[in-house]
Amino acid sequence: MITVLPVETPGLGDRTHLAHDGTTALVVDPQRDHDRVTELAAAAGVRITHVFETHIHNDYVTGGPALAREVGARYLVNADDEVSFERTPIRDGEIVEVGAMRIRAIHTPGHTHTHLSYALEADGEQVAVFTGGSLLYGTTGRPDLLGPAHTDTLVRAQWHSARRLANELPDDTAVYPTHGFGSFCSATQATGETGTIGGEKKDNIALTADEETYVERLLAGLDAYPAYYAHMGPANAAGPGAPDLSPPSVADPAELRRRIEAGEWVVDLRDRTAFAAGHLTGSLNFGLDGPFITYLGWLIPWGTPVVLLGATAEDVAEAQREMVRIGIERPAAMATGTPGDWAGGEPLASYARATFEDLARTLDRRDDTGDTGDTGDTGEPGGMVVLDVRRNQERREAHIPGSVHIPIHEIPARIDEIPAGRVWVHCAGGYRAGVVAALLHARGRDVVAVDDAFDNARAAGLCPLPGDATPHPGD
Repeated sequence: MITVLPVETPGLGDRTHLAHDGTTALVVDPQRDHDRVTELAAAAGVRITHVFETHIHNDYVTGGPALAREVGARYLVNADDEVSFERTPIRDGEIVEVGAMRIRAIHTPGHTHTHLSYALEADGEQVAVFTGGSLLYGTTGRPDLLGPAHTDTLVRAQWHSARRLANELPDDTAVYPTHGFGSFCSATQATGETGTIGGEKKDNIALTADEETYVERLLAGLDAYPAYYAHMGPANAAGPGAPDLSPPSVADPAELRRRIEAGEWVVDLRDRTAFAAGHLTGSLNFGLDGPFITYLGWLIPWGTPVVLLGATAEDVAEAQREMVRIGIERPAAMATGTPGDWAGGEPLASYARATFEDLARTLDRRDDTGDTGDTGDTGEPGGMVVLDVRRNQERREAHIPGSVHIPIHEIPARIDEIPAGRVWVHCAGGYRAGVVAALLHARGRDVVAVDDAFDNARAAGLCPLPGDATPHPGD
């Protein structure tokens, strides 16, 4: 009886898998904070003897080397990957015995050139295949992370790799990908939480469309991916060590103010509603209730010190754990409590929140009178900017006419392009709008965060264009 247990990392949209036969276990694609894996193995009463890497990851720092060292396991990485650490090299077609399990490496290029999938057999039956960033639920891993010079080769390789898996494995083989649960490593939005080879043959574009159709549709669906990805490959090739999750030093109000004035990022982890109502002047907001680490890692100038503000020490610890997953090793400091505690007697900052209906009424009032009653940062009445921070693909599907469009990941570099006036910031669901509103407010801009689902923009008469306005998982 083979058991496969997932270890979810929702903030990055990834899964690590632990498979065992009741005594012996293997791990595929462990995250940096591998203590979650060892705890799972201990609870199951099994010993980890092998750690498999499907590829050199681009979206997170691996926990593979540190986990293997800690438990005394063999660490298997494609022999063709150029790495700076000791590993057990493995190649296409090789078989590895792990207790009652037989693991066969299958070369499945597409997400990377050296990507491997691992087929698991027990008692003469094919049980599962760990597909990493190759065959995902309903889609495949994206082929463009190594740069445009590789994209055409990789996208075509990805189609052939999916076909190879479908041809070589029985229909009832369970499919266990690493990416595809909101990960930007997924070429298009993955569907479902479980799957089999047979199911993918019916629903996966790589297995239902011819090569040219697949290539055309997949490339058309690609959009921007987080900037921090550029740092993940080199970190993983170097062999990252175990993370330090011990609590950072505690900063008092004077230190927090000094750090803000020095240009460090003082990040409030509370939700966007609480932040808008009152916060430490100059602080930023990346709430733990949403894709915190994706957008923190995407927007921050790499290497900028980060200070964490949380209601509790547990909130800070959660954020710190997410940070090490992408190689932000240590917070510079922390503080817990309330904004009043952090401000040390200084007045708190705040800004307005609104719905799309509120925005529609304000625009109607401007059209009727030429004056919204708003006061922009110029101090003159009537200044108003509608800022859409969704990605290009979302914008093409539907948008508010007359709005300024700067995708969230371009805001730091293009912040001076935002016209003068009160800025009404919106996205598809509210999270990204809250992040950008906080960034702008810290720069002295007058902002309104539109905290609403974009479907309501159409209902309010703001969005007459056809298109699917369903909020993206990133919101």
